[in-house]
Amino acid sequence: MSAASLITDPAGGVLLVKQNYRDAWALPGGICEFGEPPHEGCRREVAEELGLDRPPGRLLAVDWYPPAGQYGPGARPAAYFVFDGGTLDPAQPITLQEEELEEYRFVPASGLGDLLVTPVLERVRAALAALQSAGASYVPFWRAGAGR
Repeated sequence: MSAASLITDPAGGVLLVKQNYRDAWALPGGICEFGEPPHEGCRREVAEELGLDRPPGRLLAVDWYPPAGQYGPGARPAAYFVFDGGTLDPAQPITLQEEELEEYRFVPASGLGDLLVTPVLERVRAALAALQSAGASYVPFWRAGAGR
């Protein structure tokens, strides 16, 4: 189970982080500890990765992904929770966790497809849509089709 925070800037750009252990951009967040609720995992991960103690807001999206074959027969499905991280004041300093991250940037919604792989892009788009509504989005693997 993983949890992430959708943090925006005043212009509506989405905060993305570049992981240094793989060639991937993502929302700030990560894997929850055993027995850790997703909202608490989200807060802990954002604090560890960005040096920001931001209580997560409402749940925006849940994404389900089947077991990944490269992890063998014992692999389990994954669930990804995305919470509203609010708008970050541009003066607020960000301190990247150098053990896992090498860069961050705020990206306009129109540019997300240039940095995010399809499953993450779908998750972020669902969270952005939910941010504009009163609900949350469920993004099951099967909805994405074979391209995912």
